[in-house]
Amino acid sequence: MFIKSIYLKNFRNYEELNIDFKNGINIIYGDNGQGKTNLLESIYVLGLTKSHRSFIDNNLIKKGSRESLIKAISVKDNIETTYEVNLKENKQLKIDGDVIKKVSDYISNINIIIFYPDDLEIIKGSPNLRRRYINMELSQLYSNYLVILNDYNKLLKMRNDYLKNIVYDDNYLDILTNYLIEKAVNIYIMRKKFIDKINLSINEIYENISTIKDFNVKYKTSINFESFDSNYLKEKLKESFKSSLNNDIRLKTTTIGPHKDDIEFYIGKYNLKNYGSQGQQRLAILTLKLAEIEIFKNYTKTQPILLLDDVFSELDDTKKNNLLNYINNDIQTIITTTDLKNIDKSIIDTSKLIEISDGKIIMR
Repeated sequence: MFIKSIYLKNFRNYEELNIDFKNGINIIYGDNGQGKTNLLESIYVLGLTKSHRSFIDNNLIKKGSRESLIKAISVKDNIETTYEVNLKENKQLKIDGDVIKKVSDYISNINIIIFYPDDLEIIKGSPNLRRRYINMELSQLYSNYLVILNDYNKLLKMRNDYLKNIVYDDNYLDILTNYLIEKAVNIYIMRKKFIDKINLSINEIYENISTIKDFNVKYKTSINFESFDSNYLKEKLKESFKSSLNNDIRLKTTTIGPHKDDIEFYIGKYNLKNYGSQGQQRLAILTLKLAEIEIFKNYTKTQPILLLDDVFSELDDTKKNNLLNYINNDIQTIITTTDLKNIDKSIIDTSKLIEISDGKIIMR
């Protein structure tokens, strides 16, 4: 799959923009603050209906405007499909002109993998950011993941609200907990499979780029599971919720479950959050994103679209060239940079170059 063209109307600093892309490497260049990152963000929003940079849709609408439009044509198996995201009071999604009412029916049609500088917070930031990352990736892989996650969050809120009561109906609380457990089992299994698949290739990619060995990702749950078999998980969760009930009642919140999950990044026995340099952390996240490519290819049977925002600026020449070995014309890649000197000439010669200044394409 690749994006053939994209049209923006009142998105961020773009009043109106229409760009054609090639199925291969596209390089967007220009000074800082001209809209390069905003363009990549629009592609991400096109695929996942929300931004990786802002939780508030209104922040994406150009100042002075009431709504924004992202419209693109994608090509898969020589078939063109038009996708639209209209950001307004009630967000509207369309595929080939048909309104899509459920976000879960829209997401996973365009698979996006993005790397941008603030991704460093996936390692350095709070567990909530790492859970958000996992949730966004899994929502692209499994069309039902978002439905299950939303159901879990609704049940979690109901349970937490009920725990704030002074008087409890044990039967009702048991019913809520059992429904919560059913959703939790599915979430645990999908998250564990995703991390396992990441670990199949992430060490090799990290070593090939940096020559450093033993890089891996660990899935951390609030409960110590010996297995991720569904029957075992269900029984273990019932036991764990029973054991934690008095604590939940005292704290008036649910203290265990997938909403407490985390992931950690290690080189050997060293946690990169505590012991890694910023360069190692940055490369770890980049490697994480590259490892996802094979997962998407194998599971969705199509190529994802790779977005790399200012990826070359902090890499030395060796790491830069090693990274380029993973970027080829088999996958549509859209790269932003302030300086074409940051990119190998052999890549430039086979890429489409797009210069942007103040939200407009500069024609050469």
